[in-house]
Amino acid sequence: MEYRRLGSSDLNVSEISLGSWLTYGSSVDFERGQACVRRAFEVVYGRGAAESFLGEALDGVDRSSYVLATKAYFPMSDTDRGLSAAQIRKQSQASLQRLRTDYVDLYQCHRYDPDTPLEETMTALSDLVREGRARYIGFSEWSVDNVQAALSIEGVEHFVSSQPEYSMLWRKPEHGIIDLCARSGISQIVWSPLAQGALTGKYQPGAPPPVGSRAAHPEAGSWMGRWRHKSVLEAVQRLRPIAEGAGITMAQLALAWVLREPNVASAIVGASRPEQVDDNAAAAGIRLDASQLAAIDEALGDSVEP
Repeated sequence: MEYRRLGSSDLNVSEISLGSWLTYGSSVDFERGQACVRRAFEVVYGRGAAESFLGEALDGVDRSSYVLATKAYFPMSDTDRGLSAAQIRKQSQASLQRLRTDYVDLYQCHRYDPDTPLEETMTALSDLVREGRARYIGFSEWSVDNVQAALSIEGVEHFVSSQPEYSMLWRKPEHGIIDLCARSGISQIVWSPLAQGALTGKYQPGAPPPVGSRAAHPEAGSWMGRWRHKSVLEAVQRLRPIAEGAGITMAQLALAWVLREPNVASAIVGASRPEQVDDNAAAAGIRLDASQLAAIDEALGDSVEP
């Protein structure tokens, strides 16, 4: 596994990270999930359900041996949501209890909160760092204007990470956020680099999804959206010769593509089986040349979401 520095922090993060959204604590049972987490340590390093799962799965593992990140914003009850000072304090404490730890390495804003003054949010996040409950702070899916406004506030902690959706098929971060972050000591930790599994090539155009796959799950599959459209899956199949020519899997090709961007510190992947952890982790260190990158663009064509 290879590592990259996370923004202006002193954290070195693995190029491939293990994520838990839509998998652990929901669509993947405990035994398989724990096997994936343990395998991730060997090769790398729903309303709190994923945190509770990780807290149990990581029980007994040296806390200093891994980088742990979590987020706040989305509803945790009928009345609890957002990034007010009260919510950040309440939800961060609840997260620590579920994760069975005294601190997280990275505490992130899951989305921007237009209903709370930004200075209140940044002050509350800074308090977490200064109280030792979080080492660093980050954000997910904020606009360029939101980030610039946060960076202009004096006397608060500095963001070190951005967590956008980014893949061969979804390139929106290339339109401003990556450039701003690169200038500001902020790295990308990208989510859905495999486009909810579509870029693995396992979903065939016009065919039902494989049994046990994310697309076949009634809850997790509903998040896949356009990545299940026939035209997109046909374009993905055109990537297969490129991967085969490079001697790598389709998943490794997709992960190597996002890691070609220097501002990307890590790509978050899910896994429902330990062997998927192995396959994804092997993408670390793969470098694509200019001809391969051009071939990818040609294969995907109009299926790319700019």
